[in-house]
Amino acid sequence: MASAQDSYVSQQKSENTFPLNSVTLFLDLEDHEGVHLVAEDLQTDFKKVTGNEPEISSEEISGDYPVIIGTIGKSKLIDELISRAKLDVSQIEGKWENFLIDVVESPSPGVEKALVIAGSDKRGTIFGMYDLSEKMGVSPWHWWADVPVEKAEELYINPGSYTSGTPKVKYRGIFINDEEPGLGNWAREKFGGINSQMYEQVFKLILRLKGNYLWPAMWGKAFNEDDPKNPVLADKYGIVMGTSHHEPMVRAQKEWGTHREDYGNGEWDYQTNAEGLRDFWRDGFERNQDYENLVTIGMRGDGDEPMTEGTAIELLETIVADQRQIIEEVTGKPARETPQVWALYKEVQDYYDQGMRVPDDVTLLLADDNWGNIRKLPNPEDEPREGGYGIYYHFDYVGGPRNYKWLNTTQIERVWEQMNLAYQYDATELWVVNVGDLKPMEFPISFFLDFAWDPESIDAGGLEEYATDWVEKQFGSEYASKISEILNKYTKYNSRRKPEMLSPETYSLINYNEAENVVKDYNQLVEKAEGINKKLPDEYKDAYFQLVLFPVKASANLNELYVATAKNRLYAEQGRAIANSYTEKVKELYKKDSELTEEYHNIADRKWNHMMSQTHIGYTYWQQPEEQVMPEVSTIEVAEKPEMGIAMEGSKESWPASNKEARLPEFNSLADQKYYVEVFNKGKGDFNFKVKKKDKWIKVSEEKGSVSDQKKLHVSIDWDKASKGKKTGSFSIKQGRNSVEIEVPIHNISSENIKGFVESNNYISMEAANYSKKGNDEQGWTLVPNLGKTGSTMTSFTETPTHGVFSEDNPYLKYDFHNFSTGEMKIEFLLSPTLDFHNTGGLRFAFSIDDAEPKIINVHQDTHDDWETSVGNNITRVISEINLEEKGNHTLKVWALDSGIALQKIIIRKGDVRESYLGPPESKAAE
Repeated sequence: MASAQDSYVSQQKSENTFPLNSVTLFLDLEDHEGVHLVAEDLQTDFKKVTGNEPEISSEEISGDYPVIIGTIGKSKLIDELISRAKLDVSQIEGKWENFLIDVVESPSPGVEKALVIAGSDKRGTIFGMYDLSEKMGVSPWHWWADVPVEKAEELYINPGSYTSGTPKVKYRGIFINDEEPGLGNWAREKFGGINSQMYEQVFKLILRLKGNYLWPAMWGKAFNEDDPKNPVLADKYGIVMGTSHHEPMVRAQKEWGTHREDYGNGEWDYQTNAEGLRDFWRDGFERNQDYENLVTIGMRGDGDEPMTEGTAIELLETIVADQRQIIEEVTGKPARETPQVWALYKEVQDYYDQGMRVPDDVTLLLADDNWGNIRKLPNPEDEPREGGYGIYYHFDYVGGPRNYKWLNTTQIERVWEQMNLAYQYDATELWVVNVGDLKPMEFPISFFLDFAWDPESIDAGGLEEYATDWVEKQFGSEYASKISEILNKYTKYNSRRKPEMLSPETYSLINYNEAENVVKDYNQLVEKAEGINKKLPDEYKDAYFQLVLFPVKASANLNELYVATAKNRLYAEQGRAIANSYTEKVKELYKKDSELTEEYHNIADRKWNHMMSQTHIGYTYWQQPEEQVMPEVSTIEVAEKPEMGIAMEGSKESWPASNKEARLPEFNSLADQKYYVEVFNKGKGDFNFKVKKKDKWIKVSEEKGSVSDQKKLHVSIDWDKASKGKKTGSFSIKQGRNSVEIEVPIHNISSENIKGFVESNNYISMEAANYSKKGNDEQGWTLVPNLGKTGSTMTSFTETPTHGVFSEDNPYLKYDFHNFSTGEMKIEFLLSPTLDFHNTGGLRFAFSIDDAEPKIINVHQDTHDDWETSVGNNITRVISEINLEEKGNHTLKVWALDSGIALQKIIIRKGDVRESYLGPPESKAAE
């Protein structure tokens, strides 16, 4: 029996294929109402694809091409096929959310064959129908992102039986949160509120993505009270409802004292108002007891705050016991028969760490730190829990160090790396992710739910293929690889620093061309995205704008806005006349941001009006600004006559105003760098300049010219004319009587016998993925492509949970390098900000230089960054000391000890290196 993950639908007819272009859908009237509701969607999807709308029938099976749909034990049509040995359901019967798709011969008298979609339970049947829709070409994002449906003249089911298997994670869902102003205003305009009409679309999306669980919007919202149809409709569709981490017993926090006068009398305080709270919880649980819920238990303070100062373990244990007593009294059954979850979120995890326990049947919902780094995972040595463990994860967050709500900043590679750890440590009962407004998180939502269904089907090496396959489902195959590359790169760039945390100071203007390269990289993505947009058929353009073009253009524009602001401020300090031009450029870019938002709101006949109205410019602390605020810019007085100024790479100084020496960074013959010198005008009009070189081996891109605002000269070295070793030359730039002399230090290296990455400007920088050798266990270190601020990541023990001791038999990565500096040096490891999920004092790795004794590093004890710095920069820095007594070739080994080490880059340096956000670029490696 084949897996339903493989496509069983074809546009090519072959022997024993089952045609889909003119079918009739047969269902038992007694089957679940949700099955009938989704069958109507399947009917509509058939019409979209084939042009033919099939009849839905509950009569006796007949016709040439019947499709029989039903749930085992609920559909007489299915049960009869089983009893007559026409349908073998042994692989799915009695299992959670399984479906089977099979072509059955002679299902009834006079009928040659039929296509059967059978489910082990209600959601199994629903998943089977939606799976067929997707395989026919209807994207799960057809409604939510306007993905068009491609017509098919002929469609066939390939011979064979196809089964889904059991999802590896039992409950898989999303949390709509922080929904104002975007989704809230959109829903009020389109549906009259966040009501059952809107939620019906949410339910269908979750089911199309093979999820089954929802935490509903909760800020100022009450799912069960705002629209009483909400829970009824959720139950019909088979959506398991929950409430967020601080909303116990199926009650929205907003119901307390706000929605009805008889709700929430007194304080939200169990020490002073236990009876009022118990009545509140009992009423809510009674109201929803007949629906499928995963009941949140416990208690946090009112308004998503800690319940008390300190850790009130005894009080919270009493609260849990009282809540479970309410559950037993209302249901008349033992509490363990009602699924419950205790969210160890924020301060509640401290309760657990200090010894608080809940009954074994309760699912422990572990959480990330709100920034995508899991705080705690189960201890493999503990006895398994009946209720198991789950994970609450974030793609969106309101809180410190700063909100991030506007665009997708989540790399699926990071989701894979963290949630794979969760899977390996058996936190598989529940995965729920905070998705904010839902849009524009389409891509990572798909990945999160696909990965939750079967983490074993997507390994690190398959992430690129996953992205390409996802794009192909939305836009077809012609541009899939190019579009997926754009998606992967823009989320990588956005994850370096959340857009809300950007400032003019983020990227360096003077070192490594960092700010320039950031803007250039984004704008190259825009150019590629716009090029594809011009080639796409018109029907794809609304979807493409939402999923690709808008986030790329908006991200590029915002980054350029801050870099332009930084240039304005620096140029004003240096007295450059062009500073005033950048004042205008900042205004233009700021205006363009709102124009892009309005363009988004205008697509698809303004279907998504308000959805992108989240403020994102003008933050001054963690909370969002009420209105966008343009960054401050400077305007300077410009002299009437032209006057030369000089600036150069590596310095904020300008000459001849500065008294400091004008000196470029060192040139290295292996790296063969180019550095820039900028000749700028401090006044009006034009001036001429000339370059005078003292050394013939210095090359300047222009040796004379005219400047009206500024001109960038590129300096390089003719290494054939330069003597070996280190020396300093110079050249001067003149304008009339003004002259600036610039020193040019070089290191012309004899490259014989040099191995590995070569030191330049007192540092050696190595991307972790560019190791020279893997040692011992090949599985000990895994490459996660694209994960990282500048390259890819090597992460330890992705398949076997390990918290081990050091041994030279441990897996290691080897890096060859060549140094010129000697003595005491620093070695800096840049890692993803993984947390100490073992809660045993920190995750560890070891390193050694040559044959020296390995040194064990504890990431969480030896880091130089606090948590806010780490998550804001999306990197954790660990700095240690080494002593290199001799120049020459050396070997660094990095040994794996614990699971979860995610190494991005290694820097060996003598003293400090030039400041930058992304760190010095990778050193040149000798060939």
